Amino acid sequence: MKKYGFGVDIGGTTCKLGLFETTGMVLDKWEIPTRTENGGENILSDVAAAIAEKMTEKEILKTQVQGIGIGVPGPVTSEGVVLRCVNLGWDIINVAKEMAERTGMPVKVGNDANVAALGEMWQGGGKGRKNVVMVTLGTGVGGGVITDGKVVTGSKGAGGEIGHIIVNDKETDPCGCGQRGCLEQYASATGIVRMAKKKLDSDSRESALRAIDPLTAKDVFDAAKAGDAVADEVVDDMTKILGRALANVARVVNPDVFVIGGGVSKAGSVITDRVKKYYDEKSFNSCLDAHFELATLGNDAGIYGCVQMILE
Repeated sequence: MKKYGFGVDIGGTTCKLGLFETTGMVLDKWEIPTRTENGGENILSDVAAAIAEKMTEKEILKTQVQGIGIGVPGPVTSEGVVLRCVNLGWDIINVAKEMAERTGMPVKVGNDANVAALGEMWQGGGKGRKNVVMVTLGTGVGGGVITDGKVVTGSKGAGGEIGHIIVNDKETDPCGCGQRGCLEQYASATGIVRMAKKKLDSDSRESALRAIDPLTAKDVFDAAKAGDAVADEVVDDMTKILGRALANVARVVNPDVFVIGGGVSKAGSVITDRVKKYYDEKSFNSCLDAHFELATLGNDAGIYGCVQMILE
C-alpha cells in the first residue's frame, strides 16, 4: 500500500500545500489564501479542509497518510508550539496538537527556514549530505542548520537565525529585530539596495544604478555583471560580509555544504564564487572543504522539507 505525506508551508499571504509519496515524489501542489484576520483563527481550519478535500479527490485514506508537516514563519519548539508569529497574527499556539485534532493524522511543525533547509537536504542543493546550512537571501535573511540530518532548533526554536548575527558594531540604522548591524541589513535584498544607495550618495562616479528608480537587488547584480564599477563594489561588500559571517557559522557547526537560496540567489555564481572566496580567507582550517551550492527547489523547498520532517 502506497504511503503519502502532506507538506504545508504557511506564509503571510498564501499557504503552499503539496501531496507527496513518501519516496519524495510530488504528486500535486496547490495554494490557498492565508486568512490572517482575527488573529489568524481560520488558518488551521482552512488547511485541514484543503487536505481533506484533496484526500477525497485522490481517494486517499487516513491510514495511508504518514503525516502532515507544517512550516511557519516564526520560532517553533520541538513540541510543535509556535511561540509568536506576527505575520500570521498568532501568539502562542500549539499547531501540532490543534492540527492533529482537526485531521486525525500525525503532525509535525517547524520554522519555515528550517524546513526549507530540510527540503534542500532531501531533494535539492544539499542532496546526499547530512550536515547542511541553508541561507535564504530574500527580503530578509533566513537560516536553517542541519547537523547529522537533524535540524538545530535550540531551546526556544530560534536556532539557525543566521540573519541576525551581528556583523557591524558601528551600524546606526536599526534592523527589523531591534538590534543594529545584523547580517540581514547587508545580505538581504533590502540590505543590498540600502548599501547601494549609501554608496551612490557618497561616491561621485557614474553608475547605471543612478538612473533606476525604484532600485532593486537584481538591478545591482545585473549592473555588476555588466561591468558597472560601483555596483560591483556593492556586490563585493555584500559577499565579503556574508562569506565572513558563514566562516564563523562553520566554526560552530562545521557543515558539508552551504546552500544559498531565496530571490537574491538567482544572481547565481557571482554570489557563490565570491562568498566562497571570502569564506576561505577567514575559515578555520578544518572547515575549508565546505561546498557552496545554489538551492534548486525554489519556492517548493518548504513543502518538500515539511514532508521530510514527518519521515524522520
